[in-house]
Amino acid sequence: MPTIQHASPTTISLNSLLSDSIPFSTLEAAFGPTSLGILVVTDLPKTFPQLRSTVLSNSSRLAALAPEKLESLTDEKAKYLVGWSHGKETLRPGVVDDKKGSFYINCAFASKGQSNGTNTETESSDDAHQNDLTQFPDFPEYTAPSLWPAEGDIPGFRDSAEELISLIIDVAVLVARACDRYAEAEIDGYEPGYLERVVRGSRTSKARLLHYFPDDSDGQEETEVDKIDGDEGKDQKFNDTWCTTHLDHGCLTGLTSAMFLDENSEEYQLSSSSSSTPSSPTSTSTASSLLSPLPELPTSPDPTSGLYIHSRNGDIVKVAIPRDSLAFQTGETLQLMTKGKFKAVPHFVKGVEAKNLVENKKRRIARNTLAVFTQPNLADVVDLDTGLTFGEFARGVVKKNTTTGTIAPIAS
Repeated sequence: MPTIQHASPTTISLNSLLSDSIPFSTLEAAFGPTSLGILVVTDLPKTFPQLRSTVLSNSSRLAALAPEKLESLTDEKAKYLVGWSHGKETLRPGVVDDKKGSFYINCAFASKGQSNGTNTETESSDDAHQNDLTQFPDFPEYTAPSLWPAEGDIPGFRDSAEELISLIIDVAVLVARACDRYAEAEIDGYEPGYLERVVRGSRTSKARLLHYFPDDSDGQEETEVDKIDGDEGKDQKFNDTWCTTHLDHGCLTGLTSAMFLDENSEEYQLSSSSSSTPSSPTSTSTASSLLSPLPELPTSPDPTSGLYIHSRNGDIVKVAIPRDSLAFQTGETLQLMTKGKFKAVPHFVKGVEAKNLVENKKRRIARNTLAVFTQPNLADVVDLDTGLTFGEFARGVVKKNTTTGTIAPIAS
């Protein structure tokens, strides 16, 4: 097992975002050329903890549905980037990703106003969507409607997911506003309010609800993909076969902390089979039929499991997201939009391996999390110098991440 280096991300409160009081030095520490490329936001709305527990619990419930029900939630025409996806994406050439299931949600429901693409301020959301379909007929992964499990299968699944996603995007808008203040001061010709409008008005932002299946093997050999050759980390190898090293290609990726569940525990078995026990709704907008959250472990029973970042000095460091907080990572589009002032962060995820469990090797540990990719509309300009649009940029990263040779917004 390699030596694990831990790093503490830059942390701010939601109140400081609301008051527009984030110092530029803090943004540079979070997203700048020498940063980890991640910002943690604390003091979230009081609805957040329950929403997180409910939505992440539902990730396990979704993965446990009958195969025919999961098949009905797939969309081949959207390249499996809408609805359920399992075994359809590649970690690297020749290696299919079968260790996790993903449920992709198109987030047009959270769009608030127009961004800086071709649409006018008076254009309705329906007209804007129709314009997307006309202008980008071969991008169903961004324009197709979301698929949802039947209410009877997982009560409250859609309502709770949409509410949590909307909360994350609302916070992302505030982070974008802070980035705009910095960019307006530091980048010649930067359009005021540019990133905030892109994030606020996006119809192509996408959420990915992830379920890392329990590892029933004796462990896999570690890959050499994430080998460090520096003095400190020489010859260290990390198993990234759960979610390989990558850059997100959107603007800001919002991340919840991971939920760990022991699917072999008696408590889990009782909770997962008790679908008739609704919990109190988190707000008036959330369905009253929500299922109670599943029993979450206090920490990961595999100390090596988690989010890893390739730091700017070449080290691989493990970063923890507090359970009551959100993290925001930088993507390639943000790097383009800020002319490199804010750098996209290379990262990977290591799931729980049975061989690394600190106690009771018979436990079956699942890992659930939610990532929300705030992405520009397809016609939005992401490179002010060249006029490159997000649609054109997205086409430039095809044939990388799925078995069908299409785009996949790989998440943490």
